Amino acid sequence: MPSQLAVSQQIKVAPMVLGTNVFGWTADVEVSHRILDGYVAAGGNFIDTADSYSFWAEGNSGGEAETIIGSWLARRDVRDGILVASKVSHHPQLSGMAPSTINAAVDGSLTRLGLDYLDIYYAHFDDPSTPLVESIEAMSGLVDRGKIRSIGISNYSPERITQWLEISEREGFHLPVALEPQYNLMERDVEASLLPLAEKHSLEVYPYYSLAHGFLTGKYRSTHDVDSVRAADAKRYLTARGEKVLGALAQVSTDRACPFAPIALAWLRAKTGVTAPIVSARTVAQLEPLVANMHLALTEGEVQLLDEASQP
Repeated sequence: MPSQLAVSQQIKVAPMVLGTNVFGWTADVEVSHRILDGYVAAGGNFIDTADSYSFWAEGNSGGEAETIIGSWLARRDVRDGILVASKVSHHPQLSGMAPSTINAAVDGSLTRLGLDYLDIYYAHFDDPSTPLVESIEAMSGLVDRGKIRSIGISNYSPERITQWLEISEREGFHLPVALEPQYNLMERDVEASLLPLAEKHSLEVYPYYSLAHGFLTGKYRSTHDVDSVRAADAKRYLTARGEKVLGALAQVSTDRACPFAPIALAWLRAKTGVTAPIVSARTVAQLEPLVANMHLALTEGEVQLLDEASQP
């Protein structure tokens, strides 16, 4: 059976992956480049993107984030020390996981990024209309052709991930090495399903929405308007449980003299199986406390406090 090198064996992954879903949306080209510069200067080395970012913004059609990253990479000699991940299936003109879609999408991503290969290529969303074996064969073929180094899976159910693994093993396809699920102090369902699956099959875990749409920064502590496009998503966590989580974060924040966000990320890093959380920033000012505390490690007592406060 073909084997794949785990991402963390290719290069030591930084404690925080930079998400880029805001590039070309709430962060323009100049700001995005400054965010990338700041992240790498602080020791960051893993950039996560998707071909769909950010088609939802007015005037965009998808691929804007990849284009911005590509223009940044072209001006800096950093590729050998940087991991780049992208995703397929959610671009408006290339939706789904049909083999023809996968092959066209990866070429588009590589062109926009100006790269010869991707370190991880994620199946972004499941596509029940395409036989899973066909999607897997197409993704595995990209490894054989050197267009990607590793396969990842995002937003698939545990049952479908298990099927993916079983088919890959039976047919001799390259196995996936990474999962990208939603996971944070307010969204902990993966602990009962995906995390044990990932541990069993040695899959690296890179959680997205690590700060619960910004709620875990602590700036959404009331129903008053906050100047953010994510305010509506964040405010749905304004519940009794959400207030309890913010209270626990405030306690650790006071003890540590540290903002809420790095503490929430450190809690994720402390969870078994998590390789590194993905987090985005729409300004350099938002990025600075995150990278300044990139190596923050919580005590067992602090982790337990946050565990108890965030119990569903």
